[in-house]
Amino acid sequence: MTTETKTEKPPVSVAIIVDNGKVLMARRRAAEGEISWVFPGGAIEVGESPEEAAVREVAEETGLKVEAVQVLGDRVHPKSGVPMHYVAVRLVGGEATVADDDELDAVAWITHSEIPAHVPYGLFEPVQEYLDGALPQGA
Repeated sequence: MTTETKTEKPPVSVAIIVDNGKVLMARRRAAEGEISWVFPGGAIEVGESPEEAAVREVAEETGLKVEAVQVLGDRVHPKSGVPMHYVAVRLVGGEATVADDDELDAVAWITHSEIPAHVPYGLFEPVQEYLDGALPQGA
């Protein structure tokens, strides 16, 4: 008889926040392989929907108040192996700051043309499609 040990990673929900023609990204204090710049987010707590988790995590990490608009998709992240949920949110209020300096060391509003420099391995296709429609091109 073999005993299987599961090391499943908890699912994570991230928020795609677009405002004034830019998208908010956060730089992790400790890079995970190639992953340094990420969308604000974190682990989904028991009983929480991906939308609720994205809204809560944005407040905890950046101090922004947002509301969920739509789930863009989900996948197992090809670089980290983490189950990911991507949620488009609308900015309701606040100024983006590093509210959780244990996890993050910077936040930045970036333009469409700056995405490849921050995420050189490319974005999840539904997120890229959403940003292609939500951000001005060539900026």
